[in-house]
Parts: sequence; structure tokens; C-alpha cells
Amino acid sequence: MLTIAFTDVSIIISILLAAGTFVLGYLIRVWHREHGLKKARQQAEKIVEDGKKEAEKAKRESVLEAKQEIFALRKEFENDMRERRQVVVTLENKVTQREETLNRRAVHLDKREETLSLREEKLDERKEQLEQLNSKVEEVLKQQEAKLMEISSLSIDEAKDIIMSRVRENLADEIAGYIKDEEDRAKDEAQTRAKQLLSLAMQKYASETTTERTVSVVDLPNDEMKGRIIGREGRNIRTIEALTGVDLIIDDTPEAVVLSGFDPVRREIAKRALTTLVSDGRIHPGRIEEVVEKARVEVDMFIREAGEDAVFTTGIGRIHPDLVKLLGRLSFRTSYGQNVLKHSIETAFLAGKLAAEIGEDEILARRAGLLHDIGKAVDHEVEGGHVEIGVNLVSRYKEPKEVIDAIASHHGDKDAESNIAVLIAAADALSAARPGARSESMENYIKRLEQLETISNDIPGVEKSYAIQAGREIRVLVKPEQIDDLSTFKIAREIKEQIEEKMTYPGTIKVTVIRETRATDVAK
Repeated sequence: MLTIAFTDVSIIISILLAAGTFVLGYLIRVWHREHGLKKARQQAEKIVEDGKKEAEKAKRESVLEAKQEIFALRKEFENDMRERRQVVVTLENKVTQREETLNRRAVHLDKREETLSLREEKLDERKEQLEQLNSKVEEVLKQQEAKLMEISSLSIDEAKDIIMSRVRENLADEIAGYIKDEEDRAKDEAQTRAKQLLSLAMQKYASETTTERTVSVVDLPNDEMKGRIIGREGRNIRTIEALTGVDLIIDDTPEAVVLSGFDPVRREIAKRALTTLVSDGRIHPGRIEEVVEKARVEVDMFIREAGEDAVFTTGIGRIHPDLVKLLGRLSFRTSYGQNVLKHSIETAFLAGKLAAEIGEDEILARRAGLLHDIGKAVDHEVEGGHVEIGVNLVSRYKEPKEVIDAIASHHGDKDAESNIAVLIAAADALSAARPGARSESMENYIKRLEQLETISNDIPGVEKSYAIQAGREIRVLVKPEQIDDLSTFKIAREIKEQIEEKMTYPGTIKVTVIRETRATDVAK
């Protein structure tokens, strides 16, 4: 019984102790919580206080910056307003000055208007007086004309004709003398300037005085070779002619074969091929075909290299490859024995020197000079003269208009439109006319001299004429009793025009007319 009671008491005590422990723990927890809340509240109050301080500080700084910015803006605004006021003041001053100027000008114009009005009134009065005087003068002139007509028995038109005829007679000699003096002066100046330019150009460029000639003869080691060239039943010669387009003339000429063909390139191919065959000794159709093809390749290469050398030598820059090849073909073309490619190169250099002396484009002048005879490369294949062919060729390859103009006008077929074209014509004539540049047959040479003298002798008043300087000058002696000094100029011009009209000649021909009076007596 006691044991049960004791156990109950123990349970109750344990329950009480547990309840007390729970209550104590709860109280401790509540205390810790209150203490933590208090501490957190204090920290929050401190943070809030610090935030208020920071916010107050930031507010004060923002207000200070705003005040400074307002001050700066106000200062800038005041400066702007001060400048604007200054501009307005300046404009007002200018407007004021302009108004004063306009006022003064208006006053001046008013005064001038008054003066002009007075002058106009005076001019009207003067005009009336002049009209009155004019009417009086006309009456007096009519009276004088009537008296003159009555005295001279001539009308006004007849009197004018008499006066004009006398004036013409008196002034004819004076006018002729003036024209002669001006022509002499112009000729002297032109000759002096031309001599200077030509001498400068010639001394800056020198070329050989002799040129190669394209020949059409192949030398043979012996006459037996002719039979081998002909071949059995003529098969070798037929093969050569068919492959080259050139006729072989094998006649009684010792140790030589003549090649005949209008195309100089074909002749050159045939010449090289035949020379190779003769030196090799093997002549049959198969070998001929092989050698001709090889010669054709060699000639094509030579043509291209010759054209490129000409372009490089003259320094004209890039040029179309087709034109380069055509330039190379000119190395096989001759004119009066002068190699056309060398003539073109020489013309290019002379034209370039002349252009440099007068301030024109030297490179363009060289280009035009090199291409001026390009039409001769194909004039035996294409219809038309070499001038027309050359113009078409360079136009097709978009050459400059100065080059086209130079080609079209270098023989006088049309008037030159540029200074470059004039220089090309001069350089072309200079290259062709220099001693040793060209050759012509003795028969043609004699005919040209005879024609020169015949043209001069047919002029009325001419006593004798002599062709000198290899036909480049004609000296004419006139009869002094029939021709006066002024008429000599007329005769020189007439001979010059007939020479240009009737003759074809390289270069230029100088016409010199001489009039002299001789007094002869014999002392005994």
C-alpha cells in the first residue's frame, strides 16, 4: 500500500518536475526571444538613425550640387544674354549707320536729280539749237552741191568715182609695199622660229643616213642548185610557191633566184625558207613544208619582237598587241628605199622633241609619230590608201583623237585639228627629206627636175629657171623690163601653187624668183 503511494508520489513529482522544467525552458526561451527582439529593435533603430543621417547628408550634398549647377547655368545664361545684347547693340549700330548712309544717299540723289533735271532742260534747249543749225547747214550744203555741179558739170556719183580712182592709184603702191613688208617680216619670223625648233629637234635625235632595203634575191652556191630547187617535173618549185604564195623566177642570172610577190612578209618567209633549204641541201616536198612552217614561225616572232622593240624604244607606253604586230610588219615595208618602221621611229622622236620645245605632250606626239604610217602594214591587203586604212585601224583600237587626227592629216588630205597633228606632218617631211633617207630612180629624178623647170618657164615674164638642190629648190630669173619687184611675189606664189597641183614629190620645194637689172658698157 505504501509502495503504491510512494510510486504515485514519485510520478507526481516527476510530472511536476517536468512541468517545471518545461515552464522554465519556456520562460528562458521567452526571455531570449524578448532579449533578441530588443537587440534587433535597437539595431533597427540604429540603422534607421544611420540611414536618416546618410539621407540628410546626401540631401545636403544634392542641394549643394543643385545650387552649384543653378549658379553655373545662371552664369552661362547671363554670359549668353550679355553676348546677345552685344550682338543686338552691334546690329542696332549698323542699322543706324545704314539708315544714316541711306539718308545721305537719298539727299545726294535728290540733289543729283535736281542737277539732271537742269541738265536735261539745257540739253533740250541745245538740241533745238543744233536742229536749227543742222537745217541751216543742210541748206548751205545743198546750195554748195548745186554750185559745184553747175561749175564742174559732174554728178555726185561721178565725182565720187573720180576721187576713189585717184585714191586707189595713189595708195596701190603703198598697199603693195606694205603687204610685201609684212610678208617679209612674217616669213623671217616663221623661218627663224622654224629653224630654231628643227635644229633643236635634230640635234637631240640623230639617226643613220642610210637604211636597209628589203631584197627579194637569194644567192646560190652554184647554178646546179637551180635544178634541185625546180625538182623533178617542177614539183619542188610548185610546192614552194604554193606554201609561200611567192613566185620563184629562175632565169639566166648566175647563182641567184629572184622572189616575186606583193606581200613583203611572204617574200621574207620564202627567202628564209629557200636560204635554209639551199644551205641544207635536202630539197623535197616534205622537207620544204617543214622548213616553210619553221620560217613562218621565225618571221612571226621577228615581227612581234620588232614591234615591241619599236614601242619600247619610243617609250609610248602600252599599246594593243595587234598594233604591235602591225608595227613589226612595217620592218618589211619600204618607201622610196626607206624602211617604214625606222622612218616611223625617227618621226616619233623628231615629233617628240618638237612637242617638248613648244610645250605639247611629248609622249602623245611620239605615239602619233610611231603610228602615223601604220596603214602601210596592210595597204597591199586592204582597199584604200594607207591614210584611210591607218585611221580605221587606230579608231578600232581606241587610240586618242590626236593620234587619229595626225594620221588623217599628215599628208594634207584634211586640215589638222591639233598641234600634235601639225608636228607629225613636219616630222614626217623632215625624216623623209633628209639626205640619204630615200632613193628614187634616175629616170624619175630627171623627170621631176624637168617638170619643175617646165612649170616655171611657162609663166609669162619668166626668162630662165634652174632646178637646184636635187630638185628641192627652183630658182627663177624674170625679165626686169616686164616684171616689177612687187610682181615677183605674185609669180613665186603662182609657181608654188602649180607645183603643188601638178607634181608629186617628197619633202618640200623652195621657189626663189630673182629680178635684176644689169648695166653694161665697154671701156675702149
